[in-house]
Amino acid sequence: MGALRARTWKSRLIRRPRGASDEGQVSVEFLGMLPIILITVVLLWQCALVGYTYSLAGNSADQAARQVATTEAWQSWQGRCEQAAKSDLSGAWQQSAQARCWNEPGLVKAKVDLKVPVLFPGSINFPFTVTGNAAVAAEG
Repeated sequence: MGALRARTWKSRLIRRPRGASDEGQVSVEFLGMLPIILITVVLLWQCALVGYTYSLAGNSADQAARQVATTEAWQSWQGRCEQAAKSDLSGAWQQSAQARCWNEPGLVKAKVDLKVPVLFPGSINFPFTVTGNAAVAAEG
């Protein structure tokens, strides 16, 4: 027991050299990790935007195909196709949307192409497009 006390007493006498403190170490480590954390968050956000654009393209194609399937005159198909495809899109995706509808025996098909924005909708777009396809049974 006496040896334990002596060791504890001696350890109190040993002093660290000036400047050898580890105060602020957490701040330094956090600053070192901050770029990695930010890059990870940006990449996850961009993946979410790509997925959301796929969802929007599929929904737009469905709406365009449904709208055209109920239209009787072929001449008005393209106008209704574009209008229906862009009806639920927000401004950023609406500007880049390209819709095309065509008729096959017993089916009306639609294809919608959307550009994927970089980080924020309405800013710069990626050079590739996301495609949504849909088919609906023709009525009448």
